[in-house]
Amino acid sequence: MKKRALLSVTDKSDIAKFAAGLVGLGWEIVSTGGTAKLLKEAGVPVILVEEVTGFPEMMDGRLKTLHPKIFGGILADRSKPEHMQALADHGIEPIDLVCVNLYDFEGKPSIEEIDIGGPSLLRAAAKNSASVIVVTYPSDYDRILQCLKDTGSMSSFEREMLAEDVFDLTGNYDLEIAVWMCETEFLKTPVAAEH
Repeated sequence: MKKRALLSVTDKSDIAKFAAGLVGLGWEIVSTGGTAKLLKEAGVPVILVEEVTGFPEMMDGRLKTLHPKIFGGILADRSKPEHMQALADHGIEPIDLVCVNLYDFEGKPSIEEIDIGGPSLLRAAAKNSASVIVVTYPSDYDRILQCLKDTGSMSSFEREMLAEDVFDLTGNYDLEIAVWMCETEFLKTPVAAEH
């Protein structure tokens, strides 16, 4: 069975090169929206997320990857036969690599820049890093491709380090949002006059 990668990035630096490298190693690419468009234009074969889920992207892109056929493929523990049987029973293909980076909330804070699917995908892949390689920084692309070329996989130590990056990133991302929300709520709330 071919390995499958899900690529959905805001920072598109080198993503076409990374995707082409994966395809060259025999991987299938599943992608969303702007990332899929860029990859297609670069000549990289892409399976659209809606082809996997059977649902179109909706609500201005707010809803695209939050689906059992995506999250089941990421969260299934490959060492547990019952997980693999559940995938088979429901026609879900395993996802072996997740490459996501988040909306630039810090650069332009607003409700629309609060990423929901991105952190969810990253956290699911990081939780299951024994089975799934999780990637969020373009600076890691070349090293990951080299590992996959040399050994066909990545060591548990390398996978854990990538997962650690995810929880560091998503924790800081949530903190930025919380601080912004507190500050904007504070600015909106009238201060009671002192008597």
